[in-house]
Amino acid sequence: MVRQTGVANGTLPTTVPDVHKQPRPRPRRCIAITILTLIALLGLAVLISWLAVRPRRLVYTIEDGKVKDFNLHNNHLNSTFDFIIKAYNPNNKVSLYYDSVEVIVSYDDQTIAFDVVEPFYQPSSNVTKFEVKPMAKSVSLLGSVAKDLKFEKSSGQVEIDVRLKAKIRFKLGIWKSSHYSLRVSCSSVVVHLHSSKSFERTSCDVDT
Repeated sequence: MVRQTGVANGTLPTTVPDVHKQPRPRPRRCIAITILTLIALLGLAVLISWLAVRPRRLVYTIEDGKVKDFNLHNNHLNSTFDFIIKAYNPNNKVSLYYDSVEVIVSYDDQTIAFDVVEPFYQPSSNVTKFEVKPMAKSVSLLGSVAKDLKFEKSSGQVEIDVRLKAKIRFKLGIWKSSHYSLRVSCSSVVVHLHSSKSFERTSCDVDT
């Protein structure tokens, strides 16, 4: 693009080039775009690998359950529960890190006992069994809960719910995921107050 100029004395017009400044390169912007592109490609590669592996749902069961020193007095409960929990990881390429695990025992929607499991690692295609001992230490019960629990105690067994809350990470090759919340719900777990009766294995619902 040119611009014409002239003078009043009749001289011929001359052309003067219209010079525009070229934009300066922005190295920070280029670096940021490059980094974002690499992150996107890496995420896409992980997603494709994840879909190719097709991780399967974890399986949880309570293999054995007991209750010891069961004492209910003045609507206060003291007792120790003892469970053997089996965690099955059916995935042949995905392993797991259990960074925190909480075990909660409830009756009529009221928490009556609690325990914490030490962090552990579960390899792929693996069955891991661990023992938990949620304890009730002078737990104050609601009147209706205490009444129902006394009635069940007279029958020699108690039906409770056992829940697990965990923070887990998946491992695929050298890649490790961020934390996911794992919730395991084991409903209608029947524990006998007398050791003469055997425990019936209970299946659990798993949600991640």
